[in-house]
Amino acid sequence: MIVVIFRAKMRSIDDEYLETAKRMRELAMTQFSCKEFHAVCEDGEEVALSYWPDEASIKAWREHPEHKEAQRRGQQKWYQSYRVEVANITREYPMGS
Repeated sequence: MIVVIFRAKMRSIDDEYLETAKRMRELAMTQFSCKEFHAVCEDGEEVALSYWPDEASIKAWREHPEHKEAQRRGQQKWYQSYRVEVANITREYPMGS
């Protein structure tokens, strides 16, 4: 399993951003094999974690035209800066069910 960590300093959050974020999450989960997607915004910063089965799924998602347009809008309007980190999960320790 691979985790993609998206960290951003927000410039603004508006209704268009909220709708776009909802659509991107839905698209990742339904069409690109994303297993989980969690995002938190606090004090002008966003952290999003998405979990993927493999690099091919991440690459297909990254290159999808609708996602590319969302990235362009984010750079233009919503994000002051951002960073993406990709990491392999080598161990998992669940508690409970």
